[in-house]
Amino acid sequence: MREPARDPLAQVGPVVSSAHLARSSLPALSEMEFALTMSHHAFQRWMVRCMVAAGGPAMSPLEVLILHLVHHRERPKTLADICLVLNIEDTHLANYAVKKLAGHRLVAPGRKGKEKTVAITQAGAALCTRYGEVREALLVRAATRLGIDAAEMSRLAALLRMLSGSYDQAARAAAAL
Repeated sequence: MREPARDPLAQVGPVVSSAHLARSSLPALSEMEFALTMSHHAFQRWMVRCMVAAGGPAMSPLEVLILHLVHHRERPKTLADICLVLNIEDTHLANYAVKKLAGHRLVAPGRKGKEKTVAITQAGAALCTRYGEVREALLVRAATRLGIDAAEMSRLAALLRMLSGSYDQAARAAAAL
């Protein structure tokens, strides 16, 4: 007598990159970590390619993030502000990115009292605007077609921000071991 065919997918557990880590009291966290990894790399590829499509120079993902942050609210930012907002631990990486952006004349150095600042230039603002147009045409329209509720997307973003705090706290604890 023949055994009934088994569905090979019936035994598939959560979609993770490290099954040994998913064997924990919270396997969903491993699912989240794998999704974050895939999203992180996809987002970095997107930023770099969108910037080129917008007519910008070749930039690293960090340079793209910093350019947009410096343009945010059109107020100069200090290196400490940039690192705090983007949760950058290695300030020399942010400093190097700022220098490269200044070399492209997309940001300009300045001062606020004794502190050094960086501000968006007219060319940098124009590039950010063009990036926004490309983003709207290629990414926002596609994301809208997915039918994801904007409020749900905001809730997920808040959850990810809170979870980042848990990872930061766990990193501090691990460093103290």
